[in-house]
Amino acid sequence: MNPKIINWLIFSALSFIWGSSFILIKEGLINLSAFQVASIRMVSSGIILFPIAIKSIRHIPLSKLFIVFLSGVMGSLLPSYLFCLAETGIGSALAGTLNSLTPIFVIIIGALFFQSKTSALKITGILVAFAGSILLYISQPGYAENHNFQYVLYIIVATVFYGINVNMVHRHLQDIPSLQIAGVALFLNAIPAFIVLYFTGYFHLELDSPGILVSTAYSCVLIKRAGAVFSSMVTYGIPLVAIMWGILFGEAIGWAHIISLLFILAGVYIANSAKSNKGVRE
Repeated sequence: MNPKIINWLIFSALSFIWGSSFILIKEGLINLSAFQVASIRMVSSGIILFPIAIKSIRHIPLSKLFIVFLSGVMGSLLPSYLFCLAETGIGSALAGTLNSLTPIFVIIIGALFFQSKTSALKITGILVAFAGSILLYISQPGYAENHNFQYVLYIIVATVFYGINVNMVHRHLQDIPSLQIAGVALFLNAIPAFIVLYFTGYFHLELDSPGILVSTAYSCVLIKRAGAVFSSMVTYGIPLVAIMWGILFGEAIGWAHIISLLFILAGVYIANSAKSNKGVRE
């Protein structure tokens, strides 16, 4: 098969899987708390990746094991709880759209704390993306009466953690394959997630009731990261899928929402374009 067709098929599959995670969280929250949904997602990921973790952990230097664990905390554990908390107060489509700010925070965190070079074009892209995010927030139906900025802030903090994680992995874990990092990091972080799940009273619920079973099933769907080849492209596909699910599930989405998304994605494109990276070295 033509490599370009294969690439587009993978792009479509990853966009659909990652973009669907936001509506899965929303459905999981119907019968479970935010901490329970996030913990179940982390624990199920750790269980699925357990064979990879056992095989990979021996190949990771002991001196870097804590960094791998920290990568899981910044890139999965904390964002998982933050996104679930956010969706208790905002729609899944809005959450999926704001997630597209991640590449912007990768650039900002890299410039502020990892000595990455930043061009004027990158700064322009950052400003355009932030303008889009502000427009997105104020264009919500009933904005003047809503007091949900704290839920939006949860997602912004989560994307900041993503930005820290990407730069940290790039700086300290470049010599370790991404699948090994993911397997070990998610397995190690499944342990604190299980502790949270236990103390939130999940195991005292009526686990055989249809509502709990359905919410648990939604929560268990594994959203796994792929390699860097598609990660930047998938940034553009995820919010589109999230909005599609939001429309299908009756969330309030208007033209202002779409225009705001275009602003954010335009900013991401400008900040990550070849011209903005020309002459810029790490």
